[in-house]
Amino acid sequence: MASINLIESFQEFKDAENIDRPTLMKVLEDVFKTLLRKKYGSDENFDVIVNTEKGDLEIVRRRTIVEDGAVENPLAEIAYSEATKIEPDFEVGEDLYEEVDIMDFGRRAILAAKQTLASRISDLKKSHLVKKYGDRMGEIISAEVYQVWKKEVLLLDEDGNELILPKSEQIPSDYFKKGENIRAVIKKVEMKNNSPVIILSRTHPSFLAKLLEIEVPEIFDGLIVIRKIVREPGERAKVAVESYDDRIDPVGACVGMKGSRIHGIVRELKNENIDVINWTNNVQLLIQRGLTPAKISRMNLDQENKTAEVFVSPEQVSLAIGKRGVNIKLAEELTGYNIDVYRDTEGEMDEYDIDLDEFSDEIEAWVIDELKRIGCDTARSVLDLSVDELERRTDLEKETIAEVRKVLQAEFEKE
Repeated sequence: MASINLIESFQEFKDAENIDRPTLMKVLEDVFKTLLRKKYGSDENFDVIVNTEKGDLEIVRRRTIVEDGAVENPLAEIAYSEATKIEPDFEVGEDLYEEVDIMDFGRRAILAAKQTLASRISDLKKSHLVKKYGDRMGEIISAEVYQVWKKEVLLLDEDGNELILPKSEQIPSDYFKKGENIRAVIKKVEMKNNSPVIILSRTHPSFLAKLLEIEVPEIFDGLIVIRKIVREPGERAKVAVESYDDRIDPVGACVGMKGSRIHGIVRELKNENIDVINWTNNVQLLIQRGLTPAKISRMNLDQENKTAEVFVSPEQVSLAIGKRGVNIKLAEELTGYNIDVYRDTEGEMDEYDIDLDEFSDEIEAWVIDELKRIGCDTARSVLDLSVDELERRTDLEKETIAEVRKVLQAEFEKE
């Protein structure tokens, strides 16, 4: 049987691995049945047979043999005398199967069919891409840097699909080189000029949320939930977490032993400071935690107008506001309150106290960091808590806590 070789046209189908075979066959059938309708007015008595592996296509015409002069529908019937010219053994009532020569459609019609086929393939690929990434919105993806431009970076996924990381979605200190693999979150999928554009982000809060989910099994398992994340990319982030299991300290679980879990995330985010705090429905307490690492002396809250006047000791003002106002800005985003910070002259304590950093020659830096993590940044703030309380709230062992308290108490005894 004669056939036309359309390997070039089918090659795109063979390469489009994501297109399932039934869809592939349906598209090919539609394209060539359109040709049949244009030439014969109907495609009812035609079968399109495609071999996508070899690139062969056949169109078979099926007609019933009738007595001479009894042909009522030339598309479905053929006279006996005409049928015997093809095969002498034919009899009236039998079906005649005859291959249609594709070249009969004409060069122009075949070219149009190839163009239609290419267009349909392209549309299927676009639809698959939109669905693939549309269903994965908010997930982290690793992709290879292909081209770095001034306003965006072009990346390729494992299938060679193009992804865009705009400058506005990059951490300010991000620097990429062609060929390196980077991680980002899928932010949105949009159509531009009838083509899907997949936008990635490294600044969106969901990127930090997914990194935490990867590093902290308790979040992945649902034992700890992230209530809210606010970020100033590359500068500071605040993560409010809550535990559904009273036995799990959500802050400690997220930070990890000696900061083991959080350090990897900090490196990924170009040394972005991450404050992990316990979520609470108590607004006053949430504001206090939100202004970490600053310590608040007192607060006036106006819940109706959602404003808060926060008073801190003079040396804590800069901590509360933060570099370029980042700390207070994030605290406002986290709590939903407008916060004003004031120096507290009334609340200044007469009691002598010493900053923990002053003990860096006697107490290891990671121990001081662990104590600061729970809000103890002075000697008296540590001594005000019992050994059991410190052991429960930190990752420190009882012997280490006892040694720290001994060092701190010795300093006050000197005074």
